[in-house]
Order: sequence, then structure tokens, then C-alpha cells
Amino acid sequence: MNKAQTEGMKDQVKGKVGQMVGKVTGDKAQEAKGHAQQGAGKVEKAAGDAAEQAKQSH
Repeated sequence: MNKAQTEGMKDQVKGKVGQMVGKVTGDKAQEAKGHAQQGAGKVEKAAGDAAEQAKQSH
């Protein structure tokens, strides 16, 4: 597991927590921010996955 994969997963978790906090408190901005962070984490993890796969195929 590389750094991008780890950071991506961390951002996904942080985003999910933020999204849930926003939902519970009724804060739509916090909910949207959490959703965006979760999406960014998925992208970062996917980039890490691709890099890891490329490294293994060599």
C-alpha cells in the first residue's frame, strides 16, 4: 500500500465523518464539504491504486 492509497482512505473516512456530522446537525455546508472530501479521497486512492498496479506489472 502506497502513500496515496493511505491518504485517500484517510480522506474518505474524514469526509464520511464530516458528512454525517453535517447531516446530524442539519448543517448542509458541512455535509457538502464532507461529501467533497470523501470524493477527493476516492480519487486519490484510485490514483494510488493505479500507481501500485503499474509498479507491480513491471
